[in-house]
Amino acid sequence: MWLGIDGGGSNLRVVVVDDQMQILATANGEGVNPNAVGYEVATKRIQSAIQQVATGINISGVGIGIAGAAARHAAPWLIEVVQTQLPHAAVFPSSDEEIALVGARGELNGVVLIAGTGSVAYGMHPDGRTYRAGGWGYLLGDEGSGYWIGLQALQALTRRADGRLTSQTLLPERVMTRLQLNTPDDIITWLYSDVKSSRVAALAQLVLEAADADDPHAALICDQAAAHLVNLIRHVQHQLDLPDDVIVFAGGLLTHDNALSRRVLKQLNFDQLPDSRYPPVVGAALLAKLRSDVNRTT
Repeated sequence: MWLGIDGGGSNLRVVVVDDQMQILATANGEGVNPNAVGYEVATKRIQSAIQQVATGINISGVGIGIAGAAARHAAPWLIEVVQTQLPHAAVFPSSDEEIALVGARGELNGVVLIAGTGSVAYGMHPDGRTYRAGGWGYLLGDEGSGYWIGLQALQALTRRADGRLTSQTLLPERVMTRLQLNTPDDIITWLYSDVKSSRVAALAQLVLEAADADDPHAALICDQAAAHLVNLIRHVQHQLDLPDDVIVFAGGLLTHDNALSRRVLKQLNFDQLPDSRYPPVVGAALLAKLRSDVNRTT
């Protein structure tokens, strides 16, 4: 049996699977990004979910990917969180982008472009090399992400209020209505009273809807977001010399048809969304199995 843990800023997912990746048990919880909720809260939520699905089950290995706590800088914490509950299981600390790639591809090879609240591209070459671009968080990057798109919507409102946005767009009015603001100045109170990237990222859907309604400024935002995302994945692809047919998508903004995903496909010269084999949480479990297999043969 293999256990997979996928922890994001908004949700936690844990599964137990067999060797064929058939799901035997699942648990869900609140967000566990330690930079947002703290390491103590994140630890308790992860361990509670493990208890729900793994009590009395002989788990061979655990794959874990937590947003804001990639293995490259948080491996000791990731291992400790799991081994406190499963002392006899092998733990394979990973990252949210790596488990998304392994899940979507079903193997340790390929390139994944992720766009949700944040954005990142990550690749793995069959020879073991890896490369990552983006994923620096909303204050340093995350271009093309839900947060970035939502921020452009807020800035459309402030620039219209300044008289600096003159295009024939209804996006500022849409923002005012969605946030129930009486005046543009109210945006300051709305934003700074509860500074969370997820609140801004939630406005991305409004921009996508406006772009589909032929709003010119919303369409421009989506064009620019797609260009940022394509730049990320092409850079990783170039660094690892990987072909187009190993590219996969993950994240809420790219895994279904919308104004952004269509533009990304067009800029990549793809006809349709790439197929994905498993969700990231199963990817975490599969990562544990694949890493275990490698260890047994070396």
